[in-house]
Amino acid sequence: MTSRSARKTEPAGGTADARVLCDARALAESPPLPGGVLWKLTESGRQLDANVVRLAPGDRITAHTEPQMDVLVLVVSGDGVLGTGPAGESQPLAEGALAWLPHGASRSISAGAAGLTYVTVHRRRPGLQIGTRPGA
Repeated sequence: MTSRSARKTEPAGGTADARVLCDARALAESPPLPGGVLWKLTESGRQLDANVVRLAPGDRITAHTEPQMDVLVLVVSGDGVLGTGPAGESQPLAEGALAWLPHGASRSISAGAAGLTYVTVHRRRPGLQIGTRPGA
């Protein structure tokens, strides 16, 4: 569910127009689908990456650590649990919850009985580049 303007790429002048990209609530309310990425930001010249992600009931993102990037998570629908820290402390997630996952912090996300749909936003990862080997 993206707006027509969301498909527009960066203008020739190099400046993108501000615009609505998708309706995350409508994506979350669509008929239940298998978990996965429902939408992602693909605009050229962007500095951010963003996704709308759905976890099916009982699914989870296993504990991991992102060493380089902070991530914001905004829950759009459903409920679940944010696991934090090495001891596995947990915090409830519900519609409207905004969580900060700082770089270097361990985190996991588990969906509740209704599933969980959320938006993630973080700095764009640089693409793979071919270069010279260090010390070569």
